[in-house]
Amino acid sequence: MIDPSSVHAAARKKETENLKFRTFLKNHADCDELDQQFLQLHNELFSGYDCCRCANCCKAFSPVLQENELGAIASFLGLTEQALIKKYFIRSSEGYVIDAPCCFLGENGKCAIQERKPTVCGDFPYTDKPERMGSLHGVMSFAEQCPVVFEIVERLKIIYCFKPR
Repeated sequence: MIDPSSVHAAARKKETENLKFRTFLKNHADCDELDQQFLQLHNELFSGYDCCRCANCCKAFSPVLQENELGAIASFLGLTEQALIKKYFIRSSEGYVIDAPCCFLGENGKCAIQERKPTVCGDFPYTDKPERMGSLHGVMSFAEQCPVVFEIVERLKIIYCFKPR
């Protein structure tokens, strides 16, 4: 698997190829079969991967939390919801945003609120979720940060015998 510090540069070199592969999948892949392939690769590759040694997602993306998640985080940190919001979040039309890099990311790559980690963070990079065909643009974007997603995309190219032109 690619080193987390190298994934961004490697993915940028493959940006055009990945966009062509995205188009190829939209034209040639069966949605249900693709979901199964994503799920299988996700389970295989994440089973032996420690995300804390990377944490690129926490450094690069700004997660949006829903209001119903704030209480558990506030309680965990010994704060009121209002104090939590004022200290850590930006209010947006979509919910509450944590600016990147995440303020809860420790130097050791561990999440300071791991026990109350927001759903959006725990579910990232969503490669085990259904309907991947509709989110291939996001997948290709995540491949620039996540070594596992980068590897999933590369393996899918092999599975589909994709030859960039």
